[in-house]
Amino acid sequence: MALVKKGSRRITVDGITYRWRLRGRPTYDQGLVWSPLTYAVEHAETPGTTLVITTNQPHPSNWFDRQARPVLPSDVAESIRTARANGWTPENSGSPFRLDQSEGFVSSH
Repeated sequence: MALVKKGSRRITVDGITYRWRLRGRPTYDQGLVWSPLTYAVEHAETPGTTLVITTNQPHPSNWFDRQARPVLPSDVAESIRTARANGWTPENSGSPFRLDQSEGFVSSH
């Protein structure tokens, strides 16, 4: 499944161009700070398997004004390198590749 181009940003990591997108509005669980922020990455030229990164931060637009650190391009680049090292092949089609970096997330539950 390809990312929606509107709102996506381009990033070049190790000579390969990707597009990444953070959902502007939180999901219900993210709004309540029950689940952490996620964002998606795909190969810009030949999108195949989407990388879904789960962070350890709340969504910046959560409904409880819980402090959130913005996702920086350096964070995205690091996550892409980690996923590639763990077997993500973005040019090939397939189910989304999930990278869980949620250790340390504190839910509002």
